[in-house]
Amino acid sequence: MWRRRVPRALLVFVMATTGMVGFTAATAGTAQADECFTWDRTLASGDTGADVTELQVRVAGHPASGEVLTVDGDFGPATEAAVGRFQTAYGLESTGVADSGTFDKIYELQSPDCSPVHFEFSELNTCNSDWSGGKVSATEARENAKRTMWKLEAMRRALGDQPIRVTSGFRSVACNDAVGGAPDSRHLYGDSADLGASPHSLCTLAQAARDHGFNGILGPGYPGHDDHTHVDHRPAKFWSAPGCGI
Repeated sequence: MWRRRVPRALLVFVMATTGMVGFTAATAGTAQADECFTWDRTLASGDTGADVTELQVRVAGHPASGEVLTVDGDFGPATEAAVGRFQTAYGLESTGVADSGTFDKIYELQSPDCSPVHFEFSELNTCNSDWSGGKVSATEARENAKRTMWKLEAMRRALGDQPIRVTSGFRSVACNDAVGGAPDSRHLYGDSADLGASPHSLCTLAQAARDHGFNGILGPGYPGHDDHTHVDHRPAKFWSAPGCGI
């Protein structure tokens, strides 16, 4: 899904000419203020903190193939590599250091509610708009969905910036029971998504997911998954899409 965004340069101009306050201009090593989250320092290997955590969420879809980036607020070698791959994916110099240029690109990619621009929270919420009734709190379920969307955004970029169609996301226990979901379904945690074909085949989606930080991948050939590809953040890796060679 695509949402039109106001160009940042235009936003700055409007704020300046209308006398609006509260905007923090970019300075050396500091990115511009943003409605979702603002990074106010350059981040590099060895840094820790909540700002590192927020960065990790946004680059977690760019790990080494088959790997999953741990979101722990600790900027280590895996985070450095993921930042470098994010930079490469968007035509930036691959330094592994998250500087103002890196953050400006993230700002272009995120909406005020912190979802990536090509996905919406509503797409990741199948039948319970307040995110309650699952296996985790509503807050955790929504956060898990955000992390899923950022990985899907990375997949979308790698697949030529063509849309990825989400057919199912978070489910409450009642909703999961109603649709015949497994009692331990990752949909109950908000950290999964079912993907439908068009424009990409189900196998293309399953194969791409291996490079974008998903521990769980189920697709064609796995029981009950011939009509969709499922991705999730389960604790241990489990990939099965025999019809796709996985």
